[in-house]
Amino acid sequence: MRVVSGSARGTKLLSLEGDHTRPTIDRVKEAMFSMIQNEIYAARVLDLFSGSGALGIEAISRGAEHADFVELNAKANQMVKQNIEKCHFKDKTQVYQQDVNQFLAKQGPQSYDLILLDPPYQKGFVKKTFDQIVQYDILKINGIILLEHHRQDEEATMTYEGLERIKNKHYGIVGVSVFRRI
Repeated sequence: MRVVSGSARGTKLLSLEGDHTRPTIDRVKEAMFSMIQNEIYAARVLDLFSGSGALGIEAISRGAEHADFVELNAKANQMVKQNIEKCHFKDKTQVYQQDVNQFLAKQGPQSYDLILLDPPYQKGFVKKTFDQIVQYDILKINGIILLEHHRQDEEATMTYEGLERIKNKHYGIVGVSVFRRI
């Protein structure tokens, strides 16, 4: 796994062995960021269920201003910090070892331009997280949520108040959906 594009292009990222995280493969990551390339520059980014931090790091590498990473697993959280250090992005990032739902409840309104969401597949996290993003007004008007999900996850195809799904693609069992706050 590596940074695909931008200032840290080619940097190899660390990831946890086992089933604690599910790293996004480079081909899917490239497709994901191609979908939102015009939304990244100078954005404030939130990487939820960050795993190794690959998605948030990719956003910083491509020109995002700042990224907050939220990961509950202590080992994965440490990996995020190591990957940020490898890419020299420490001054543009903040890492939180916290439950995503607790983190969202503490954020101010319209805090982020871009939310990267890659929760464990088909565990009910998509709806709960989307509901909280809307409830706590976390995403700026016209802001983007980039969601990686299992292709058959019904929560990824639901309608959410205040959000419009603008793109949806499949790569094997992986689905990628883009939502805009309206």
